[in-house]
Amino acid sequence: MRVLLIEDDDRVAGPLMEGLHRFGFTVEHARSGTDGLAAPEAAMVLLDLGLPDMDGIDVCRALRARSAVPIIMITARDDEVDRVLGLELGADDYVSKPFGVRELVARIRAVTRRTRLTGPETGHDGRQPSTDPARSGMAHVQRIGPLAIDRRTRQVRLNESPIALAPKEFDLLTCLAEDPGAVCSRRQILDTAWEPNYFGPTKTLDVHIAALRRKLGDSAWIENIRGIGFRLVSPPVADAASATPAVYDGGPR
Repeated sequence: MRVLLIEDDDRVAGPLMEGLHRFGFTVEHARSGTDGLAAPEAAMVLLDLGLPDMDGIDVCRALRARSAVPIIMITARDDEVDRVLGLELGADDYVSKPFGVRELVARIRAVTRRTRLTGPETGHDGRQPSTDPARSGMAHVQRIGPLAIDRRTRQVRLNESPIALAPKEFDLLTCLAEDPGAVCSRRQILDTAWEPNYFGPTKTLDVHIAALRRKLGDSAWIENIRGIGFRLVSPPVADAASATPAVYDGGPR
């Protein structure tokens, strides 16, 4: 696999490239955001957020605007906002410095598996599935209150307006939507939306939950059951009938 590493610090890039080479990866190194954006497209991008010429968040935005290449953010930043923003812009995962090469390789392989599974669906003959509504339309759509989830097309709508979710955010949402209202343990979510026996930091789940809540526009969509996990519920909507004043129709009182 050809990997593009966008990292300005040679003290980080050198050992990382050597380690990735040992695992069979071909690595192209860019030392700035400009060089990274000008590089030929790779199968995977490892993106440092602290670059000398431009913020890694802006590089992530530019890459995602033109390509669906998987992106793993590499960051030494402790601010959760940066990680959430990167994920909202389309990054597939993040790893915090310092980290080991084995952990990074495991994340590369996990993201690669997920993107292969969630790519455009095709039939055995290589053609795109039929768009005949009778065959492929509403049968794939799950509705939870005003939220509509189409697993076939990986599209989500809220109040009929589309919501752009990163691949991992969609996986997380569909995991919680398997049984709306039921509590999913953190381990269950990681095993389902990430990979079985996931061994990375569980903080990544909290970052993705925060990003998903923000895109849904109301944190009440995902309830945190302290010490156990999370559940997906439709936020209560004010009863329009009870909120409308009664109108006297002239009849008996």
